[in-house]
Formats: sequence, structure tokens, C-alpha cells
Amino acid sequence: MARKRLTQIFPFLLPLRIWQRNLFYRIGMKIDGNKYSKIFGEKLKYEICNTKTLMINENSGYDIIFQKNKVDNLKIASKTMNHILIYPGETFSFCYLSKNSKKYGEYKEGLVLVDGKIVAKKGGGLCHLSNLLHYIFLMSPLTITERHGHQVKSFPNPDKSSIQGIDATIHSGWLDLRVKNETNNTYQIDISFDDEFMYGRILSDKESNVNYKIINEDFKYIKENEKIYECIAVTRLEINKNTNEETKKEKLYDEKVLIEYELSKDIEVKEM
Repeated sequence: MARKRLTQIFPFLLPLRIWQRNLFYRIGMKIDGNKYSKIFGEKLKYEICNTKTLMINENSGYDIIFQKNKVDNLKIASKTMNHILIYPGETFSFCYLSKNSKKYGEYKEGLVLVDGKIVAKKGGGLCHLSNLLHYIFLMSPLTITERHGHQVKSFPNPDKSSIQGIDATIHSGWLDLRVKNETNNTYQIDISFDDEFMYGRILSDKESNVNYKIINEDFKYIKENEKIYECIAVTRLEINKNTNEETKKEKLYDEKVLIEYELSKDIEVKEM
């Protein structure tokens, strides 16, 4: 049996622990040698990549109000980083920018995973934004320097045709999503919304002759020690824009996630 953390035994200590972690996090950023993006600007001319994601998950199994609250939270958080410029040599940090969210409104209660359980918490659902950003970062020349995948999947994806294994969880003071611009070009994040979808783009000051495409390979479900896991390889294809020919194929990483919802009976699960 895993040992309980001090804040699990004494929950009243949690706010102090969060304050401490955020303090150490900010101090660490001042001395880690990185220059963090903080300048916003008008939209750059060239689009490098784009995607969209459905915001409301009708199959969460929880009150739909938490999904609607999540949408409001996403719009607040997006304002802290929309049109941020990532200059050569700079590092983008999700947590560094999103700490300024109070300027744009008050977070509502959304769903978050805490100690393996789904609970309602203010600001819940922001991983939907970090997931989208991680995906477009993968389709750009930016170098991902920190990313943490979810260890547990509590409900099925609303869009079964979407790329899997590209999520990125964030927790201020603990887990961040960061990318570094190691090129000579300037890049920019562009986020927008309609009634159903959140849209994300990477823009640049220079046109690119390369497109990136993310695909899944070796997708399977396995059973280990009476638990079911989703296993998948995330691979990137580099495609020449002019000839539409694939010039490079690179496996980025393998993802393994614990499944905590009931799979359809027609899905094959391999015993390990």
C-alpha cells in the first residue's frame, strides 16, 4: 500500500503546500537560465499548423454543467497566452502565463483528476487547452522541453477519430508544458472559439516548406495485473509542402494509460 502524503493526512495543509510549490517554481524560473516568452503581438503572417477540438464531452458520465464550466475556464486561460510571441531562444511556459488568469475572470468548477479520483475544482478542465497546445507544438519546429501525459483515462474521447496519446496535463508548481524556440524564426500561438470547437494555430514570421503530421501506430489495449491499459505510439511525419512527399518519419514516444471506464465489448484486450 502506498504511503499517504502529509497533505492527505492533514488536508488543511494543502493551501500552504500549493503556495510553497508555486513559490519554488517561480524562483526556479528566475535562475534556470531560460528566457520566458512574455510579449504579445499582432498576428504573424504565415500559418505553420492548425487543429480544432470539440469542447463538450457528452460521455463524461458527470453533470454536463462541469463541461459547460470548462468551456468558460478555457476561454479565460486562453486569454493569458493568445498571440504570445515565442522569439528565437525563448521558452513558452503554460503555467508561467496562465498564472495571470485573474485579470480575465473567475474560474468555475470543472472536473480534475486528484489522487486517482475525478472531482470538481475551480479551474478544472484546463488540460483541454494544454492538450491542444501540445498537439500543435508537435506539428511545429518548436522543441518540447517539458510535457506530462495523463496516467489515467477516466472517460472515452468525445471524438474517436482524433489522435490519441497527445495529451499534456498541467498543475501549477508541479507539472508544466514548455517548448523552446531553437530556430531563427519567431512563432506565435493563436487560439479561437466557436459554439462547439476550440481552434489552435501556430503562426510564424517566415513561411515554411515543411508540414508535420502526427499519426498513431501500434494502438492496442492490454491487461496487466487485472488492470486495462491503452498503449500507443505517437509518430511524426515530415512532408515537403511543394511535392507532398514524406521526407522523414520519427517515432516521438510511447504512451501507456490506465483505463478506468468500461470498454465496449467488441474491443479486443490482450492479456500480458
